[in-house]
Amino acid sequence: MASTPEITVRAPDDLGFRQVWVGGKRVGKARSLKELRRILDRVGVEPGHEINWRGGDIDAWPDEAWLRRGLCLFVAVGLLATAVPLFQIGISDSGSAVTYGGRIAGLSVLVVALVEVVAVVAAVDYWGNRRWHYSGVVVLVGVVITLLCSATLLLLQIGERFTRYTVIGMALGTWSLLALLGLFECGAWRGLRIPRKIAIGVVVSILLASANLAYAQIYVPWVMTPLIQSGAEFKEPSMAKGAEKVYVTVHLYVKNAGQVPVYVLGSIYWIHGVAASKKADSGPPRSELIYAGDFVEPVGRVLNPGEDVTQDAVIEIPGTDPRKYDAIRARTEVYVIRKDRMKLPSAYVRSRTGEKELRKDYQKGDPAPAKYRYQSGISNSSEILNVTRGPQRVTLWRVGGENPLVVVDVSPPDKRLVYDPRNPIANEEASERYGLSQVRGAVAEMPYRELLEKAGATEKGASPVR
Repeated sequence: MASTPEITVRAPDDLGFRQVWVGGKRVGKARSLKELRRILDRVGVEPGHEINWRGGDIDAWPDEAWLRRGLCLFVAVGLLATAVPLFQIGISDSGSAVTYGGRIAGLSVLVVALVEVVAVVAAVDYWGNRRWHYSGVVVLVGVVITLLCSATLLLLQIGERFTRYTVIGMALGTWSLLALLGLFECGAWRGLRIPRKIAIGVVVSILLASANLAYAQIYVPWVMTPLIQSGAEFKEPSMAKGAEKVYVTVHLYVKNAGQVPVYVLGSIYWIHGVAASKKADSGPPRSELIYAGDFVEPVGRVLNPGEDVTQDAVIEIPGTDPRKYDAIRARTEVYVIRKDRMKLPSAYVRSRTGEKELRKDYQKGDPAPAKYRYQSGISNSSEILNVTRGPQRVTLWRVGGENPLVVVDVSPPDKRLVYDPRNPIANEEASERYGLSQVRGAVAEMPYRELLEKAGATEKGASPVR
């Protein structure tokens, strides 16, 4: 008579599995009587054979499939909800971030997104058949990553507008806390078997590499400030024979003498006639605007370190009475924004709106009278900043009248600039974020009498055209 193998069904584990042993060998695990019968049929044990029940009798099948699958779905959805925006941010920054450090960060975000996808697969295994010993640890790591990402997102949005990503950050943060509680109750961390020395070494290496990258690629570029030089110089004057006008050439320039590339949003220069004060205590001398214009074209162009832009403008000064002015003064202003902190699209150059259209489109808060306006959306230096700050727009107005000036504003599209003529650039937030700067150039001045004398000594010819 053939020997009868001993059949043992052990106590259920935390997933409801009961190990099945036949003849001292484990042949499988079952969550129900139906699964147990299938295992016994596979190894050739006929129905009715005596079974040694341990840790519970024939009715001890605690597995609740709907609850287990529900938990798996709950965790998998949260991990996927984290992986999708991480992939979007990582793909965008790894290929098009403004700085090198931003592209490295984009690649790092892609790696984290892949870890989240692996954690989804591990969750299916952990609440399924648990064939992989470390599946619980991987799920735990994925949930911790979600918690860190949501906390970072919410911290970055402090002081920013309430956007849909604020809601996403709050939802993922709540989900990750609930998931962590459930995983610790399940003992997911028990599969972790890493020696303490190795763990400490890995942590220290990561911290040192992160600190070095942050210093070299984030801190150093951030503390570097642009050095933009601008000014005007008077060149040769001339006077047509018998004419009551003087023509003078003004050399205008702007140079990037620093190490940070910038976009030139706009420029303006003024030519004033300065009248001498009749009394010593009568205050500063009165000035009269002769001409105002712009000299950097096209607007929105990039000015790289060491690059300069120059233009010679011929200015017509009416009258030749040496008592009319004491001096002729020229000064410039240039408006720049850092290229390493944002992206200015080519649409900005083509966005010029003339005076007639601006009158029709006038809204409260717009500076007036405006001769023209340039306006376009901008992108931040990285996708994570686009996510946290939301859409941004840059607008430049050229204001006419007796005191021409340029007004620049960087703000969300649904916010309009409340114009203050005493403070044309009041957007301190944009100045700090994007390096928006109003660069006042060196002032050039020439005595009017000297200008007339030089014009009279110049060989007379045809009047130049301004």
